[in-house]
Amino acid sequence: MSVHADTTVGTPPWSVRQQQLQTVLQSTAFRNAPMLQQMLQYLAEKTFDHGGDALKEYTIGVEALRRPVDFDPKVDPIVRVQIHRLRQKLKEYYDSGGLHDSIVIEIPKGQYLPIFEYAGSVETFSGGDPVSAGDPVLANDQIIHSAGAPANPQECRSGKPVSRIALIAAAVGITAFVAGLWIGSNWVPFSVHKLSATTAKYDPARSSDPVIAFWAKYLGNDPTPVIAYPDAVFLLDNYNDLFRFKRGATNYRGAPVDPHLAEQFASNPALVARAGQLYYENSYLGFGELKAVGMLSNLFGEMGYKPVVKPSRELTVDDLTQHNVIMLGSSSQNIAVAHFSNLGDFSFKGFDARLEQWRGVIVNAHPRASEASTYRTERDTNTQVLKGDYGLITIQPGIVPGRYIADLGGLDTTGSEGAVLYATSRPGVDELTRAIQLQGNAADKRPFPVFQALLRVQLEKGYDVVGTTLVTVHMLSPTRTETREAGGAQTSKP
Repeated sequence: MSVHADTTVGTPPWSVRQQQLQTVLQSTAFRNAPMLQQMLQYLAEKTFDHGGDALKEYTIGVEALRRPVDFDPKVDPIVRVQIHRLRQKLKEYYDSGGLHDSIVIEIPKGQYLPIFEYAGSVETFSGGDPVSAGDPVLANDQIIHSAGAPANPQECRSGKPVSRIALIAAAVGITAFVAGLWIGSNWVPFSVHKLSATTAKYDPARSSDPVIAFWAKYLGNDPTPVIAYPDAVFLLDNYNDLFRFKRGATNYRGAPVDPHLAEQFASNPALVARAGQLYYENSYLGFGELKAVGMLSNLFGEMGYKPVVKPSRELTVDDLTQHNVIMLGSSSQNIAVAHFSNLGDFSFKGFDARLEQWRGVIVNAHPRASEASTYRTERDTNTQVLKGDYGLITIQPGIVPGRYIADLGGLDTTGSEGAVLYATSRPGVDELTRAIQLQGNAADKRPFPVFQALLRVQLEKGYDVVGTTLVTVHMLSPTRTETREAGGAQTSKP
């Protein structure tokens, strides 16, 4: 469906529409969104030139988003994703700087072309529509999220108490998001072949979908892989505020905290000393890791596996010996990562034992010519809003032959989200596979490589992941376990 702007009743003159377009493109809302600027400019010009009747998803992808000529909208939903983000951005503009504009630019649901109307004639504005059944959450390196994400989730990781009301609101939004991940396959950023009685012999490791083939080789013959999410412990006071408890002996949820223990190990002992009685609370999760659980569970389930999801503190020896394990989060948030993910050149470090607030870094022990020795969260120099995070994908041998341990984590929860989005997208897996092949050890005959991949995650508003870029890949040496796959006769101790 398309609309001719000039034949719409009450349509403003061409010069007025052009002026409004430039006002929107140069606004604060669009200033840091060059891809959306480009998309809106392109679609508006098609509307002005009456060239939108035959405008297809493929045409927009190739002409506006510079996709290659073999671009397939069925595989790469970048156009639908950017149209959804453009609606959101337009709503953001008209809810703020454009609140009193006389002309409204709107992209109605079900079509690609914008319409220009006088503000008084607009009955509804659909810029804040939720993702529909045809709108995926990932397209190449561009990612969108539900509107329920917390406005400033980082407050939950600072030394300041977190309002329980804000916590509940965030949890409701996140729960709705993850529910969407489970409900329909349209949320999955790859094509999936569901197993049935008629396709029992289907081998996902031989799938033409690189995402399925990649993860099938990692999971191997393990029907119930384990996904371990971070369960950082908090101290809860009688006012339902939370205080981060970094280390020290803990008890079950709801048990009172010894005051001396709390002051000794809590992130802000002075604040804790004035808080009164505290109680253990470990039910709050980073929203990025929670989304990651949904995406991985959805993927593995569609591939025919039955993943087991559990807190990292409940990982057992049986989990590590009988299953492949996927851990989420950094070593500062996930205790299992601190224990088991320490083989490679890259590692998570904190410069201050108490103060977090985005001070952590990823250290590169052996930087190459084009690499830095440390990577840290990036912030706007004026507003201090987070602009970039770093994530790390580590896949290493398990503690027994034939099993692996993976960690997908970031300096912040957004880095964890970006790492999983990258590792479950076709472009991400394709790029990662090529990088591994370029550096792979020909003598290593194992079915799955062991490596570390450093990623930069681009953010908007401090929490909205909009892109993930591969920085570098370092291969790991097989030093932990005997590799049956390589046909070796010697065993190395863990």
